Amino acid sequence: MLAVLAALLLVFAGFYAGWSAGRRMPATIAVQGVSGVESTTTDADFGIFWEAWRTIDEKHLSAADVSADARVNGAVSGLVRSLGDPYSQFFTPAAAKSFEEDVDGNFSGIGAEIGIRRDQLVIVAPLKGTPAERAGLKPNDQIFMIDATSTDNMAVDQAVSFIRGVLGTTVKLSIFRDGWERPKDFSIVRENIQAPTLDFKMLPDRIAYVQLYSFNANAETLFWNAMRKAADAGTEGLVLDLRGNPGGYLEVAVNLAGWFLPRGTVVVKEVGREGVLDTLRASGNEALAKIPVAVLIDEGSASAAEILAGTLRDNRQVKLIGQTSFGKGTVQEFMDLSGGSVIKLTIAHWVLPSGTILEDSGLKPDHEIEISEEDLKNERDPQLDKAIQVVKEEIANEN
Repeated sequence: MLAVLAALLLVFAGFYAGWSAGRRMPATIAVQGVSGVESTTTDADFGIFWEAWRTIDEKHLSAADVSADARVNGAVSGLVRSLGDPYSQFFTPAAAKSFEEDVDGNFSGIGAEIGIRRDQLVIVAPLKGTPAERAGLKPNDQIFMIDATSTDNMAVDQAVSFIRGVLGTTVKLSIFRDGWERPKDFSIVRENIQAPTLDFKMLPDRIAYVQLYSFNANAETLFWNAMRKAADAGTEGLVLDLRGNPGGYLEVAVNLAGWFLPRGTVVVKEVGREGVLDTLRASGNEALAKIPVAVLIDEGSASAAEILAGTLRDNRQVKLIGQTSFGKGTVQEFMDLSGGSVIKLTIAHWVLPSGTILEDSGLKPDHEIEISEEDLKNERDPQLDKAIQVVKEEIANEN
């Protein structure tokens, strides 16, 4: 018995010594059949990557069913996620092709801009007249689940691909809203999304009202048509409503800024880690440069909407009225990788003339006013009322 015990102890001692040595001096793994290897300056030890690869090959139940390309794609996707940036993403060739088709063609969805706030997927803004608005979704609603999939650590583009789908089918969102005790499910039928771009009307006292829903390709022409009507009506002031406007083309926002600012005025700067990459300046007709203006914003105002609102305040001291905007102010660039893959990376911040960086903080209004449930029931808009008051006071001061 003692002999057996001694033999077991010797076996264990040998195992422990080998294990300890292995911890001190990890195995050197010969990697064969690897193509596309390029040198890069890094202190990282890639040995652990290949050690994990070998261990998967040797031990995982279904290792033979997962191709080497799929593993590499998964590794690159994890590399991008390690940045902790919800707007950077890796697309496999198939995902890149699908994304391109979505951008170029019509798609079926619910009509809501989504984003990340404090590491949580949220509704930025439901677009007017879309299934999302009709279902009752609101800015800052937190999306916990899309159908049966949790949104924990989910990238924005991935969430968009889950929400979009076949026309007429239903997507179920688990939504949590401040003030609720628990999430609620919203079942929304997908439609072809054709959200409006702009509404215009003349208010009393020759004040023009323009609500801009997005900075899409039609916005400039529609804004020009609205301003022609405003001029014919002898407008003396303007309320620009950017509430629920999730952004769009930056170029459109810069061009619209040219209506309000003198030519050459800095609208926004693109600032990367090496400094200023680009400075965008107003180059429009200046037709509204001396017209009193007030701008409405809320939690659904994001990206290009924040740039236009912010630059008008910085350059002209235009008053912002409503609630703090969303805070989306980074620049993403798509870069092609080998084999048809694409990587989308955040490369810069948008910085306003005052030096304000929009990302996360957003724009705090000069007059912070909430719209209560009672206001909604009685169709009251205290934010618009305040904007009209501000414009009237400026008109009176000029006269």
